[in-house]
Amino acid sequence: MFEAIRWPEEMKPSRSPIHFTNELEVAVSPETIWSLLTDPKAWPEFYPGVSQVDLRDGHTRLQSGTHFETNLAGQDVEASVLEFEPMTRIAWGGGPKASKESRAHHAWIITPTSKGCHLWTEETMQGPLWLELAKDTPDIFWRTHEKLLEDLAKVALKRQSSALR
Repeated sequence: MFEAIRWPEEMKPSRSPIHFTNELEVAVSPETIWSLLTDPKAWPEFYPGVSQVDLRDGHTRLQSGTHFETNLAGQDVEASVLEFEPMTRIAWGGGPKASKESRAHHAWIITPTSKGCHLWTEETMQGPLWLELAKDTPDIFWRTHEKLLEDLAKVALKRQSSALR
């Protein structure tokens, strides 16, 4: 029923020591989810640890090829949007400024359902910085993304109910 992630060859799960998936059914439209994922000003409302997202190429929303900087997992990160299919899928890849050999690829698939949409997010991570962060708490990134999905759903439900008033 659901589509698969389109991994860059070098970031495939089989080549990545850190790989996790998270999913959630949400009673909101794909459009509402999409509007939140592509709006950098909204990220601090639902993305754990993010206080701001700076778009580096004059864009006001994420779009194909957008370069951005933010703070994720306590790290200043540079990334760019590598996949962009409106209302359906988005993925970005990049890494922490402090460890150029550490990389991540984070993908999202949004699938309409009879009650709203199904969110699938999957990420691979490589490099010494990510391995060090996961050493003491191996499920830290998975748990952070569980919270990300829960918070995204709460914000989306609130936004959609406000729009219907």
